Amino acid sequence: MRPVFILIAFIVFLLGSCTSEGKDHHHEQANGLLILEGGETVAQTMDRLEQAATARGFKVFARIDHQAGAESIDQALRPTQLLIFGNPAGGTPLMQAAQSFGIDLPLKALVYEDETGAIKIAFNDPRFLAQRHGLPNPERMIQKMTGLLEALAQAAQ
Repeated sequence: MRPVFILIAFIVFLLGSCTSEGKDHHHEQANGLLILEGGETVAQTMDRLEQAATARGFKVFARIDHQAGAESIDQALRPTQLLIFGNPAGGTPLMQAAQSFGIDLPLKALVYEDETGAIKIAFNDPRFLAQRHGLPNPERMIQKMTGLLEALAQAAQ
């Protein structure tokens, strides 16, 4: 199959049922990141995010507690956790379209407490990823992947 058709198959398979209906999300975009509002605490938000990802068929590869890492060297860091998750059925077509995409897969979500005490969920911005890897005709992928990330963030709140 041609890479464009593979990419479309990925989008339909992985993201077709995800929408951004419901709660309005506050978006920030900076340095290739899509930043959404989290829940009450980092731990609670991350627990819900992990559950939402596995419910959508993603495999969780790792959950990293950066605050615990900082504490292990007697340093302070606001609560910060990273979730690494993915699905070969979704990632493989992206890498077939642009093999360099493998540097950004599996997907990652960073949940952190910012300097004001607000809980944030940061993802790599799909628009940035499409540009970075030169995906052909990326608009549908960007729209669907953004919808997926918003749905995961909403479930995590």
